[in-house]
Amino acid sequence: MTKPLDIAVIGGGIVGLATADAIRRARPDLSLTVLEKEPEVAAHQTGRNSGVIHAGLYYAPGSLKARLCTEGAERLFRYCAERGIPTTRTGKIVVATSRDQLTALAELERRGTANGVAMQRIGPGAIAEIEPHARGVEALHVPATGAVDFGDVARAFAADLSRAGHPIRAGFEVREARRSGRRTVLAGPPGDVTARVVVNCAGLHVDRVMRILGHEPDLRVLPFRGEYWGLSEGAAGLVRGHIYPVPDPRLPHLGVHFTRSVAGRVELGPNAVWAWGREAYGRLSGRLPDALEALSYRGFRRLAQAHWRTAVEEQWRSLDRRSVVRKARAMLPELEVRDLETWRSGIRAQAVDTDGALVHDFVIREGSSVVNVLNAPSPAATACLTIGRHIADRALQQL
Repeated sequence: MTKPLDIAVIGGGIVGLATADAIRRARPDLSLTVLEKEPEVAAHQTGRNSGVIHAGLYYAPGSLKARLCTEGAERLFRYCAERGIPTTRTGKIVVATSRDQLTALAELERRGTANGVAMQRIGPGAIAEIEPHARGVEALHVPATGAVDFGDVARAFAADLSRAGHPIRAGFEVREARRSGRRTVLAGPPGDVTARVVVNCAGLHVDRVMRILGHEPDLRVLPFRGEYWGLSEGAAGLVRGHIYPVPDPRLPHLGVHFTRSVAGRVELGPNAVWAWGREAYGRLSGRLPDALEALSYRGFRRLAQAHWRTAVEEQWRSLDRRSVVRKARAMLPELEVRDLETWRSGIRAQAVDTDGALVHDFVIREGSSVVNVLNAPSPAATACLTIGRHIADRALQQL
């Protein structure tokens, strides 16, 4: 058995790494490590997303998301500048394509104003000046929205930790845990790690790891696959920055949108399709134990009952790119089916309660010498520095 540590962080995604780095900065005297089951960090949600740095527009005022996103975005831009990580700040427009969406657009404006987000309500003429090929009756222009490769940010955190003497333990999957006095022993290949405090940032598997650590989760993680279609080089010129629809307020995702990555690639997506496995990235892939686990959960069944029509529509669009283009043309009328050339996907870990309600805010649960990050979807990557500090503070209080 290795020498006991002060803190072990489970999960080498951007939230786990940011948390570990915040602990390192606050208490350089402590011993800590990050345990990552994959050969490299940022293998799942961190490396498979839109790469958008959000300004803080969407989130309920007073929520953890609202409190952490706006400050987190500015801190992230500064961190990237210091580390030489490329970013862009092209801004975005949230487009109402019909007048019946204006009430929801006004609610977004109210939330953004309450959260301190700089924005402007604009009409068709201004929309055309910002995004000449977009169409809408009104829009919100949010200049602060940007882009970054969050995998690069995660790898920078990992490098900072390694230089400080806290190398990442890749290939370590936590399979068992037991208490030994005032410490927790984490068992898994290639051995055991003992720590005074454990921080669970296991993302897609966080509820399972929480159970391994001896705490029954009151929420369950359900996997939703988000699919991205890459626009051809010729069609990429239709989009300057980021073009978003007015989102459905009942759902936690933002709707299929156009984004321009920090590398200049333009993508359309993501949708939100139920995935038959927590790492089932292919359209026809799945894992039977994952599927059976979800089907046995009352919250999943109630969610499916409440949103079956939306689920069917999303599944159909996953299989038929023509339907994807038809929907996207409401914002970008010149888009053609032939413009969608490439395809990729990511999995979103979404917490759902037993009544089938999608959990909209970040959720952190604490136990004896354990901190579990039970729900950290978007904008967790944008807010990684602030949510990492928030989690680190809770972990340090447990020492």
